[in-house]
Amino acid sequence: MIKDLTVGNPGSVLWRFSAPMFVGVIFQQIYNIADSVIAGRFAGEDALAAVGASYPITMIFMAIAIGSQIGCTIVVSQLFGAKRYRDLKSAVSTAMISGLVLSSLLLVVGLLTSREMMILVNTPDNIFADGALYLRIYIGGFIFLFLYNVATGIFNSLGDSRTPLYFLIASSVANIFLDWLFVAVFYMGVAGVAWATFLAQGAACILSLLVLKKRVGEIRTEGKIPLFRFQDLKKIAAVAVPSILQQSFISVGNMCVQGLINSYGSSVIAGYSAAIKLNTFTITCFTTLGNSVSSFTAQNIGAGKTDRVKSGFKTGVLLAMGFAAAAFVILFVFGGQCLNMFMNEESTQLARDTGVIFFKIVTPFYFLICIKLISDGVLRGSGCMGQFMVSTFADLLLRVVLAFVFASFWGSAGIWISWPAGWVIGTGISFAFYKKGNWKRQFDKRP
Repeated sequence: MIKDLTVGNPGSVLWRFSAPMFVGVIFQQIYNIADSVIAGRFAGEDALAAVGASYPITMIFMAIAIGSQIGCTIVVSQLFGAKRYRDLKSAVSTAMISGLVLSSLLLVVGLLTSREMMILVNTPDNIFADGALYLRIYIGGFIFLFLYNVATGIFNSLGDSRTPLYFLIASSVANIFLDWLFVAVFYMGVAGVAWATFLAQGAACILSLLVLKKRVGEIRTEGKIPLFRFQDLKKIAAVAVPSILQQSFISVGNMCVQGLINSYGSSVIAGYSAAIKLNTFTITCFTTLGNSVSSFTAQNIGAGKTDRVKSGFKTGVLLAMGFAAAAFVILFVFGGQCLNMFMNEESTQLARDTGVIFFKIVTPFYFLICIKLISDGVLRGSGCMGQFMVSTFADLLLRVVLAFVFASFWGSAGIWISWPAGWVIGTGISFAFYKKGNWKRQFDKRP
């Protein structure tokens, strides 16, 4: 259902809009975690490590999809808020056509360089073949992943956060079932994990595109709508390119850190792989709330209602803080029990200890990073991409540099210490930009 986010009580409107997105990301992360749980328990520690070793590489491709999604979301949200429906339809079709071309090119490049990328992150020999196989199958489904993310962003731009939720729930359930079938029943190992994701994501993509076409077609406009306009592509790229660069630099930084982690052997990789899945679950929930704030901000900026954005920011922070408290208690206090989901009787104590130490160091700072991600949501939604990138790059650069410095003193634990150090700086910068209020003046720069 299409919904105007520029009317009604800002707090309750944002909450109702965010809730389906929040539930959706929970399901999405559940099936991401299920990949590792099933790999670790039914295929062993090396299989868990193989999936984890390729994780930062897959995040590069995901970064491009998410960055493109953000560009579409902001532009379409502002056009929807301004009730420029003809331009909105043109922007949607332009986004889909350009997305299909870009994702096809990246699929070819990824398949040709998958082995070299696994070498680049210093993947140990005992998990190299499985890691490379998982990566190739993942990249093979990249077109589905890319277009699904763009479609989800457009649904959210129209105030419809429920339709993507339905597709995500169905995709998650299917993915978990196929994981179990391929790995536990057919003994396909790492390949089974990858094929399960490929098939579930592909089905969700095709169905979401069909529904999106119908939903956009129901918006009444007059005259013929251009299928592709370079001016629309330029507007989308103005937000998408900085977002892609930001997301990609994060992924490249994570690749550098993953290469350092991989040097400690498969047991440390396995422990980190399990812990990072649960950590990513938490951070993605914060990011999703930030994305909902972005859509809320963009629609209200488009409508010229900047005062509503402050209420949206406060609501977003309160929601994020509540989830941060729950995640902190679960992972800080019961982290060891959570890690047992990923392990079997043959898993080493080093793998378990690695994950527990990661949680003890990182989780207290969830209360800080959630403020950054909500502040980022306002900056992104208003089009202040320069400020958004500054805060993110400061966080990333500090984390990568300090990971290598601290590791020389404290081993793998030093890598985990670099995370909160980067978060402190990034949060301070992002929140300062929000308080400065330059985002309010983006009203005059609407598309």
